Amino acid sequence: MRRAVLIAVAVVVTIVAVVFAFQRKFVYFPSPGPLPSADEVMPGGRDVRLVTADGLLLDGWHFELPDALATVVVFPGNAGNREGRVPLARQLTARGLSVLLFDYRGYGGNPGKPSEEGLAWDARAALDLIDGPVVFFGESLGAAVAAELATHRAPKGLVLRSPFTSLAAVGSHHYPWLPVRALLQDRYPVLEHVAAVDVPAVVLLGAQDSVVPPAQSREVATAARAKLVEIAGADHNDEVLTSGSQVVDAIVSVS
Repeated sequence: MRRAVLIAVAVVVTIVAVVFAFQRKFVYFPSPGPLPSADEVMPGGRDVRLVTADGLLLDGWHFELPDALATVVVFPGNAGNREGRVPLARQLTARGLSVLLFDYRGYGGNPGKPSEEGLAWDARAALDLIDGPVVFFGESLGAAVAAELATHRAPKGLVLRSPFTSLAAVGSHHYPWLPVRALLQDRYPVLEHVAAVDVPAVVLLGAQDSVVPPAQSREVATAARAKLVEIAGADHNDEVLTSGSQVVDAIVSVS
């Protein structure tokens, strides 16, 4: 009996150790490059280079309109790369807004490995490229990045799509049998950040979101004093949440 208990304990400890060592593999899912140039995906687009505080050079695309009311900085979620956000950029430029699409470190052929601290540096480097009014649009993990950046420099408006309350909270939801809060290196305390920011804000969620519990997004909306837009029947990565009319309207409304 004692031997069986020791074996069970050893298995659990091994699992926890492996999860701790490789936890960022469960958080970040970058798509590699190379990617086309900006003017290949949208006429008039310009390739830009971001310089981070820790010395990385990151690639992005700037779709700039001369008389735009604001520039929308898009903070992607934890998967893919900026090419997947082009449909949203097309919708926004059609509504008279400039758009900056960029990839975090490790994404889209960029150097480096993603982490909470690293993505915060990447976000600041993106913001350094823009003169004039900015609107932050963050999707899922990107909502956490945008919320943290808003405590550094308040935008004209803040739109968060499918935000979680913290990475620990959403991790505990999916892995209730693991001591997620004790293991996590990256925290992303979204509730804490949005509560410290006072700007016009909108939170969008899919009522059938299977990745971020809708209840967490509602908590973020309350803490941010934001308008809440719930899209019936929508799951986390459905097109209606990535580039649909309600997303575009929300961004325009705070621009």
